[in-house]
Amino acid sequence: MSQWILSLDQGTTSSRAVLFDENGNNLFSAQYEFPQYFPQAGWVEHDPAEILDTQLRAMRDALQWADTHGGQVIAVGVTNQRETTILWEKPTGKPVCPAIVWQCRRTAEFCRQLAPQKEMIRQKTGLIADPYFSATKLHWMLEHISGAKERAERGELLFGTVDSWLIWNLTGGRVHATDVTNASRTMLFNIHTRTWDRELLELLGIPECILPEVRPSSGEFGVTEASLCGASLPILGCAGDQQAALFGQRCFGRGDVKNTYGTGGFLLMNTGETPVQSRHGLLTTIAWSIGGNVTYALEGSVFISSAVIKWLRDELGLIRTAGETEQIAAGLADNGGVYLVPAFVGLGTPYWDSEARGTLTGLTRGTGKAHIVRAALEAVAYQTADVLHAMEADTAALGEIRADGGAAQNGFLMQFQADILGRRIVRPKNVESTAKGAALLAGLSAGLWDFGGLTALQEEHTAFAPSMSQEERERLCAGWKEAVRRTRSDF
Repeated sequence: MSQWILSLDQGTTSSRAVLFDENGNNLFSAQYEFPQYFPQAGWVEHDPAEILDTQLRAMRDALQWADTHGGQVIAVGVTNQRETTILWEKPTGKPVCPAIVWQCRRTAEFCRQLAPQKEMIRQKTGLIADPYFSATKLHWMLEHISGAKERAERGELLFGTVDSWLIWNLTGGRVHATDVTNASRTMLFNIHTRTWDRELLELLGIPECILPEVRPSSGEFGVTEASLCGASLPILGCAGDQQAALFGQRCFGRGDVKNTYGTGGFLLMNTGETPVQSRHGLLTTIAWSIGGNVTYALEGSVFISSAVIKWLRDELGLIRTAGETEQIAAGLADNGGVYLVPAFVGLGTPYWDSEARGTLTGLTRGTGKAHIVRAALEAVAYQTADVLHAMEADTAALGEIRADGGAAQNGFLMQFQADILGRRIVRPKNVESTAKGAALLAGLSAGLWDFGGLTALQEEHTAFAPSMSQEERERLCAGWKEAVRRTRSDF
């Protein structure tokens, strides 16, 4: 009987379950979207129950498909939207408030108050004091939810990022754990000692008893509850979505780079066994931990990437489907001087401006909806270029760029990305590298593969080579830089 791995890919806008075979091929996928909540300007929330419900529905679909197609699911891997923060009651499992999503900017003022400690925070965690990360979100919950701080100190509450929330529920409340990649995104975890940092916990007033146990990315995370999930299966892999994508793209060598075009955009480079401190606004993070060995990465984060396409559809009504954007953009000779900076929740790398807001510039009487659609796609590529240039300034070891995520299927975007970077972009046939990475981590622990076997896995890909002149590239980038300048909070 064929042995398969089930990957649970819990994202910002949907939950998926994907089955992979022994060769790393995608066999089946189920996906369910869930609502986004915006209670105030700059605030973003999810309902933890809706996250869990959609993930369970997708999981049951996948297991049912496996039962009817003669395969044996031997392990589960979990990957998740990172930094999103959930606080729940230990006895009942009931969340005390909505999940605060990674995009939420409600803690911007508190982050400014942490400015005197910013260098200490960066040295310990590899991160900057920004609302993006979990620590200030958790601090906000403890300070603003009635009775939460006292209950947390009594050990009545549990904190987790989405992976911990899923694992706790999938195991029937028996396992409260996370992996090193998710822990490294909380701004509470010392990436050098690989422990929760007590100085940071004291600074933010967070009791250590509510934190999950930190485990390797490939290893044991308990067994799923059959009555809840449909089967008793070992959870043997866990990683935050961007680290999972780096692993799924098999960026195992120092200097290997991947860029994920998801709700946000995330460029990660494997830096090997040594953490690299950035001088240009990049983050230092843990890529994965396997068998006691830890691999580090540099990361650049774009808060709004393909989410801008969803905005075109849902808020502006300019398109019916995301797939239309490729043809619309390609139908224009150029961008008509129109630039869209989608700083809807601030700007990430390399600007880190939480107060910046979206800007549309260069409009004339001749501007039509096609120009705005094209500007949105181009914005995704420009933001990636900003991150890559920062990465180039920090290290000379930059290798081939591998693209993944839903928007990587857009041929116009991939070609424009290659043109604006002046670099070759490689896109695998299966762009869902996040789910694949979680499956590979679980399969390693299950003994389905070893590292050599992962390296040998074959996968088709498409390459996009730059064709734009240097003069045109510089002209377009100058227009983008001016649009960003007008977007900044200090403009």
